[in-house]
Amino acid sequence: MTPAARYQAAIDILDHWLSGDVALEQALTGWARRSRFAGSKDRAAVRDIVFDAARRRRSDAALGGAKTGRGLILGALRRQQIDPQTVFGAGGHAPSALTAQEQRAPNPPASGPEALDVPDWLWPRWQRSLADRAESVARAWQTRAPVHLRVNMTRGTREVAREALCDEGITTEPHPACDWALTVTDGARKLRNSHAYKSGAVELQDAASQALVAAIPGVAGARVLDYCAGGGGKSLALAMMDPLRIVAHDADPRRMRDLPDRAARAGATVDLAATIDLPKLGPFDIILCDVPCSGSGSWRRAPDGKWRLNEERLVQLTQLQSDILHKASALLRPEGLLVYATCSVLRDENHDVVDVLPGHTVTWCKNWVADDDTDGFFTAHLHSVA
Repeated sequence: MTPAARYQAAIDILDHWLSGDVALEQALTGWARRSRFAGSKDRAAVRDIVFDAARRRRSDAALGGAKTGRGLILGALRRQQIDPQTVFGAGGHAPSALTAQEQRAPNPPASGPEALDVPDWLWPRWQRSLADRAESVARAWQTRAPVHLRVNMTRGTREVAREALCDEGITTEPHPACDWALTVTDGARKLRNSHAYKSGAVELQDAASQALVAAIPGVAGARVLDYCAGGGGKSLALAMMDPLRIVAHDADPRRMRDLPDRAARAGATVDLAATIDLPKLGPFDIILCDVPCSGSGSWRRAPDGKWRLNEERLVQLTQLQSDILHKASALLRPEGLLVYATCSVLRDENHDVVDVLPGHTVTWCKNWVADDDTDGFFTAHLHSVA
């Protein structure tokens, strides 16, 4: 594919997404299945173009003069100071030439939520949640997220993992979030096929996600339940901290379908439990609730979520989060530790949820945001009030 043809593919994908019929990943997958002629480099390049425009959907639309795939790409080119004439009308399979209206000088995006690519309804909540960091976090969310790895410390030190990765053309730097986190500085596309990844020596996991697990005290010898395990990344991190058996549970067991294989690869022991069996397995010393949330802390990786979230859905999520905490607390021994976590930067889902849990008090909490070179995460430790 020529560079211009890649942009036309991105326009088609973005138009499909903007129609509201499919999620962004579905639109990309559908295009890839229909476009067998596109090589791996073409697919990667188109994906990068699409995600860059999706992160900046409002500001690029303003620069491009239209809330369409064509408008977003035109706006993205102008933002990057790339002459649109090198793409539009640039030969076969390229976007058609610019119209007279499209050639007119655009109005820059209005300052505030439009320029920062935050939905208008969300902006007051964003400011309330992030205060003087609201603008810097929003600007960070307009950019591509870093790639972080968790080193499996049962397989070797962080430096041993770095050397092994380097031998396969993947360079890394230690991340300060915790002692086993790495930032990939080059070669990220080689990770999935690397021996270090396939052997379980490293796992893909955001540094803040790792850090909130590392901050859980008293793991050694404890009976631990990962109540909302999902794919099981935090279960595996917990198992690495101490050679103990972790119980992993999720309301949708299908989310855990890959966990047994991942645990075997990592040399960890994780028991999967159905909801109906949890009372028989408890009480637990530590329960981690990484609850379903808006995902606002990971919108650099999944920008679709920013534009699909609405006020009604946010209220539903906060109600679900409170309900999960109530149910999980019933499985905890009286002196146990309840750990709440979200990949959200919104106070609605964080402090506003944990501060009102009956019979419990917050003894420690922390936020991570883009200023920390991580995704946005929140965690709080709760103990029962005697």
